[in-house]
Amino acid sequence: MKKLRRTMLFMPGNNPGMLQDAAILGADSIILDLEDAVSLTEKDSARILVREAIKTIDYSQVEVVVRINPLDTEFGPQDLDMIARVKPDTLLIPKAHEEEIILVDMMLDKIEKEQGYVAGSIKIIALIETAIGLETVHNVIKASRRVVGVLLGGEDLTSDLGIKRTKEGEEIFYARNKVATVCRALRVDSIDTPFTDTKDDLGLIKDTAKAKSLGMTGKSAINPRQINIIHTVFAPTEAELKQALRILAAMEEAKQEGKGVFSLDGKMIDAPVINRARTTVELSQRLGLMES
Repeated sequence: MKKLRRTMLFMPGNNPGMLQDAAILGADSIILDLEDAVSLTEKDSARILVREAIKTIDYSQVEVVVRINPLDTEFGPQDLDMIARVKPDTLLIPKAHEEEIILVDMMLDKIEKEQGYVAGSIKIIALIETAIGLETVHNVIKASRRVVGVLLGGEDLTSDLGIKRTKEGEEIFYARNKVATVCRALRVDSIDTPFTDTKDDLGLIKDTAKAKSLGMTGKSAINPRQINIIHTVFAPTEAELKQALRILAAMEEAKQEGKGVFSLDGKMIDAPVINRARTTVELSQRLGLMES
């Protein structure tokens, strides 16, 4: 069954208390961050701290993702070598581009073989936060079978584009649309950029709903308070579930009557509508909104 990644919560890799509590905050995935959240003087100690946390803390109920530093820095290769040896679920690769994903894949192949891990067991999420990464996102995903998703980094992307980042997010409409579409085509997750105003719940609801409407499958978060709101937005509403069940019931009735085509409420119901209804019911079952 495909893993749910509705929420991916960033946690600073140099904060022992937050690493200790990360597994119980309710996010589908936690991102133990060795890059932006950690100052240059603390990179080495944070790397060791995250390694020990993965070795000793029970993270079995959450996906453990580690954001390493870029491989073209002095810290990135050290991050990858040390962290991969304790087998996190996934590595988040910043400023991802095709060549770097290929290199990460090769390095992971070597480490998995040395450690006796199943080949390909450590997955990759590509962090798209540059113009070149965005325009080649298809190639980035295809660069390795390990890639299970793309996370859009709105702050760095707008900086690279030389434009202002706004709360309304119109300036990243194209980026969201492209990432969501390419990810859907290649059957991987598309994770939206964080909403950085942690006190604006209404803004978070609107921003998450906008990302969902474009096809994003989840959203990253920077504060545990954001988790429940994001989960609520990505869950089917009561009305959506009710309508999905009506569509599937009407489909079964049409089958029994030998009808290949049927209508509901005066509207023709075709295969895409039925597939959407099935997806809604399956997600509702996984989220415990209805019995399986």
